[in-house]
Formats: sequence, structure tokens, C-alpha cells
Amino acid sequence: MLIDYIREAMRLAHYELMENGRFFATIPVLKGLWAEGLTLEACREELHSTLEDWIMLKVRFGDKDFPELGGIDINPKPEYAEANQPH
Repeated sequence: MLIDYIREAMRLAHYELMENGRFFATIPVLKGLWAEGLTLEACREELHSTLEDWIMLKVRFGDKDFPELGGIDINPKPEYAEANQPH
């Protein structure tokens, strides 16, 4: 499911060629996520890496507000969390 989420997020990426000749990328639905690179491919690879880090940081700090992308919802489900709590 996580791979599908990343794949869908990357499909939504927006790339721009900046005035300095570098490429800039965002995934508009994922606030604060951006990357840049010397080439389009370098920018894409950096965006992919940044996206993975973005997800891990949100998980690490307990942020449970992941936007649903293409019908893929990776938010923790309360019923699962409650069923797996130690008694």
C-alpha cells in the first residue's frame, strides 16, 4: 500500500524549469514537499527521496493526517490500533 501511495504521489508531481536552469518539483496536495535538481531526472529522484523522508517524519512525529491519493488511504485506522493495544 505504501508503494502505491508513493507511486500515486509521484504521478501528481508538478515540475518547473526555473530561471537559473534548475528544475523545481512539488506535489501540490502534499503541503511543504518540494525538491530541486540540475536535471529533470535528478529533480524527480530527489522528489522521490524527499517524499519517502516526508512520510517517515510524519509517522515519527505522530502526524496522522495523510491526504488520500487516488483512493489510497495510508492513515492509521483507529479500529486496528485499538485491537492491537496491550491490555
